[in-house]
Amino acid sequence: MIRSLRARLFVGLTAIILVSGAIGGMFAYSWAFGEAIELQDSILIQLASLAQNAGFSGGQPLHGVEEDTEVWLVELGKTPRGLAEDRQLFNLPDGLQVATWKKQPVRVLLRTRSDGSRFAVAQPTTVRDETARDVAFRTLLPIAALIPCLMLVTALVIAHSLRPIIQLAGDLDSRRADDMTPLPLKGTPSELHPFITSINGLLARMRLLMEQRRRFVADAAHELRTPITALSLQAENLDSVALPEVARERVAALKHGMHRTKHLLEQLLALARHEASPSDPAEMPLAALDCVAKEVVADLLQEALDRGIDLGFVLVEPLTVRSEPVMLAAIIRNLLDNALRFTPRGGTIDIGIYRQDDVAILQVEDTGPGIASGDMDQIFDPFFRGSRPEGEGTGLGLSIVKRIVGSLGGGIALENIAGAGRSGLRVTVRLPIAGDPDALPSRDAGE
Repeated sequence: MIRSLRARLFVGLTAIILVSGAIGGMFAYSWAFGEAIELQDSILIQLASLAQNAGFSGGQPLHGVEEDTEVWLVELGKTPRGLAEDRQLFNLPDGLQVATWKKQPVRVLLRTRSDGSRFAVAQPTTVRDETARDVAFRTLLPIAALIPCLMLVTALVIAHSLRPIIQLAGDLDSRRADDMTPLPLKGTPSELHPFITSINGLLARMRLLMEQRRRFVADAAHELRTPITALSLQAENLDSVALPEVARERVAALKHGMHRTKHLLEQLLALARHEASPSDPAEMPLAALDCVAKEVVADLLQEALDRGIDLGFVLVEPLTVRSEPVMLAAIIRNLLDNALRFTPRGGTIDIGIYRQDDVAILQVEDTGPGIASGDMDQIFDPFFRGSRPEGEGTGLGLSIVKRIVGSLGGGIALENIAGAGRSGLRVTVRLPIAGDPDALPSRDAGE
């Protein structure tokens, strides 16, 4: 069964064209064959009219006529004479007849002159039929040439007619996941309007559902942050209290869990703030990518030193992109948090910010174990921590980075580094460059 609507239309219309062409060709062939026979009969009549007053001695070919036609003029005399075939022709009445002459079927026209003598104009039926078939076949050539042209035109018309569907599919495929703008009805075939209206209704329901989810995540994270902070403070106050060693271990585990929960709530709030921000990059202000990166590195530098990790820049170029600074900070902080969590003591984390054509490149390269090949397809999924989770990760960092980068019109790529005696992960973020970095106020940040 053919599932494609385009293929169904093409096969159906092609079958109609072929059947119609075959039937029309049969009628055209039959009509052309009969017309060719009648035309040859007319030629015999004209030749007989020219020979009406002339006399001939025996059957001979008529000169001046194409040799392939094999037209013969036979003088029969006033009484039957000569060969049996001539006598048989003499006994036939005047007019067009089918007879046998020279041991072959012929189309013969007999005439009687005013003096009583008779003659015949004869032509073999095989020659006549061959000529008629040739003429009839030539009438089929335009039909045979027209059928492929009609099939091509049919394919083009079908493709043009179905183009609005393909354009709608392309529009939906190219949209961001959070773009719930209704599909336009203008310029689309009326047959698609019920379908488009149904899709727009579905998009409206999905937009309402997403807004409810965003509000729930933001409200829940905000409401939970206050009690979690209070519990964390209470746990910190226990450090000054004399407790048994077992109790201190339990307090340490409690503080670790509080810290991880607080980190999760911060990530959820960051995700909610991003989803509530303008989705069109053109509506966002200009931000200095290099300055934001320096500020984030300055904040994380002490943590890197405590872990024994060399964190720094290998290349920094002043670049400006369209984004909220807090969104750029979220991208860089999450990437560096991820790198710090997996890079062992004594390792390095190198950051590069440079221009490549009209694209700003943010590259973070560490000397950690990299990402397992089986985790690459899921690494950007929310709450996915991979097959070898480390530290206090929540599995939201890379998911948030990918969403923010996508909303800014950029892309992100992860690549495992494999070489002699080393491993690591290289994360490359590409963002469109916009504006002039000299037009932004300088921001002093230490490295």
